[in-house]
Amino acid sequence: MTTNGSGFFGRLNWDAFPITGLIQNPNTNEIVANTAAAIVIVGVIVVVGSLTWFRLWGPLWRDWLTSADHKKIGIMYIVFAIVMLARGVLEGVVMRAQQAAGPGDGFLEAEHFAELFSTHGTIMIFFVAVPFVFGLANFLIPLMIGARDVAFPVMNQISLGLTVSAGMMLMVSLVVGEFSTGGWTAYPPYTGAAFNPGVGPDYWIWAIVVSGVGTTLTGINFAVTIYKLRAPGMKFMRLPMYCWTIICSSILIVFAMPPLGVAALMLAADRYLDFHFFTNDLGGNMMNYANMFWLFGHPEVYLLVLPAYGIYSEVFATFSAKRLYGYNSLVIATMSIAVLSFTVWLHHFFTMGQSALINAVFGIATMLIAIPTGVKVYDWMATLFRGRIRISVPMLYGLSFLMLFVIGGLSGVILANPTVDYQVHNTLFLVAHFHNVLLPGVLFGLLAGYNYWFPKAFGFRLNEFWGRVSVALWTVGFMLTFLPLYFVGLMGMPRRSFSWEDPSFHPYMIVAVVGALIILAALLSVIVQLWVSIRDREKARVPVGDPWDAHTLEWSIPAPPPSYNFAIIPHVTDRDDFAAAKERGNAYPSPDAYEDISVPLNTGIGFSLCVLSGVWMFALVWWIWWLAALMTIFMLATFIAWTFKAETERVIPADDVRKQHEAWLDLVHNSTPVDRDHETAPENRGLARPDLEAVT
Repeated sequence: MTTNGSGFFGRLNWDAFPITGLIQNPNTNEIVANTAAAIVIVGVIVVVGSLTWFRLWGPLWRDWLTSADHKKIGIMYIVFAIVMLARGVLEGVVMRAQQAAGPGDGFLEAEHFAELFSTHGTIMIFFVAVPFVFGLANFLIPLMIGARDVAFPVMNQISLGLTVSAGMMLMVSLVVGEFSTGGWTAYPPYTGAAFNPGVGPDYWIWAIVVSGVGTTLTGINFAVTIYKLRAPGMKFMRLPMYCWTIICSSILIVFAMPPLGVAALMLAADRYLDFHFFTNDLGGNMMNYANMFWLFGHPEVYLLVLPAYGIYSEVFATFSAKRLYGYNSLVIATMSIAVLSFTVWLHHFFTMGQSALINAVFGIATMLIAIPTGVKVYDWMATLFRGRIRISVPMLYGLSFLMLFVIGGLSGVILANPTVDYQVHNTLFLVAHFHNVLLPGVLFGLLAGYNYWFPKAFGFRLNEFWGRVSVALWTVGFMLTFLPLYFVGLMGMPRRSFSWEDPSFHPYMIVAVVGALIILAALLSVIVQLWVSIRDREKARVPVGDPWDAHTLEWSIPAPPPSYNFAIIPHVTDRDDFAAAKERGNAYPSPDAYEDISVPLNTGIGFSLCVLSGVWMFALVWWIWWLAALMTIFMLATFIAWTFKAETERVIPADDVRKQHEAWLDLVHNSTPVDRDHETAPENRGLARPDLEAVT
């Protein structure tokens, strides 16, 4: 085992703090680094101070941090994702500013720029997109399938804790030490001990390993929930399309995450134990790492995109007042994408000297995956065709997606040709393609879902004006930032370059940094929208729970939903069961009898493991072996102690359920239905006048 520099505090010393560099060598690069560290420190102080000043520690602990309610866990995932999104966007702006500074070295050092694109990619993939997807899925899946909770509520809480603790390691790396310079893919030899003996790659390794465990547990949880907890009568071909996309994403998680975890642990063995899995000597092979990483990496793209496809499916159907066109073909296309996603990882190696036959096979497989994606696009357009389309905020995100994502998909088909890919693979053309898929394909979908289901989660609608501003800023910002990169990539500008010399690149870089600033404004507009919506929430209350004339079961209950979700588990008879019930006039039945309902008790195990695993990772990064051993013992003891807990559920008496449900039914019967023309008006209390029948 490597022990150089280890002691009571391992290799942790004064030089590990950014302020040391600023004192020793004050320059713009150090100012940027210390500003980032200061933002983290000030942010922590403000949060802790606010919670203390307003005496919110008790409610935070009782109602959120120890809750096993899938809805609250989902909301916490989304809050975490938005916090990490702020850092990811800021880093992107700094990188674009560095490249727009003109020919020469700019204002950042090469190593700092390498850290930025490493953290930016790691954060946006693992700690923004994944938690945002999981947050929406956590909130929605039990509600959509008529269940009380996920299959394993406590495991759900643990998954959140592990994800958050891993994400916090990236925040800690701003304050203590530095992050990896090996990119978000962490390729050896750039992350090997010989090339990079610092702590940066270790921060990446342990963050990925721990978050990967949490992600895998979540995939298992979602799959079992949908397989086993569907309401009576909800056959697979009656599932909402969103649930189908989550099933396929869960399968991708279960099969794709282990290769990443194994690759990261093998890299750790190389760095910590002097193994030689990925070195040039003693039998190592760097390409083994690349194969394992992309065996995860390409399914990961569809792990994120498929849930966004499900969101768009729900949004297009609801705001077109039509049933989703081509449901069966969409199911088949979703499953086809999930299977084909495991057959295309080698297209990342077209420039690495594979045989022509291998390149041709994987080029064809890459082109094939465009077919089911095209089926989806045509089905969505057919859903919109002759519908009574409402230009709402979620629909605007969807329409922006349809236009921009097709460009990204077509550029992917271009890159599937090995001869073309050989020319542009290491240029900004690939960066443009990648972001062209992930921003309209994933982020826009998640923001559409955020606006669409927000009133269900909190009982009031988001501000429509600021939502439209956000859509405009995200769309324009994306186009200005990334579409020029297609052109400059074809001109030969390499990706990952912190500086450049060709003056013909400069106009494109100027446009890109303007776009990045607009994206930053878009992020700020999301925050402003939330603030304005909370301020004006009394004018936007929708307690009845169906403000959009939606189709699926989650809209058939109050907003926000009770802890037990459904007073009586529904019996499903139709694919769009709630829409069908509204057409029949029996959407809000009064049951003959009520039963006691069991819900999970609060538990602190998820929060405990979040803290313990965070300290454990920090100790491993800095070689504080005694602390790592102590945290290992504490984590094992926490698991063992929890298994002795006899009571894991609390019972809500039937009489309490009856009182709450009957009070809500009285509200339903005393509310005035609102048509689509008054959807954003204060008169909309969550009882929409059914409009589906008029167009079908």
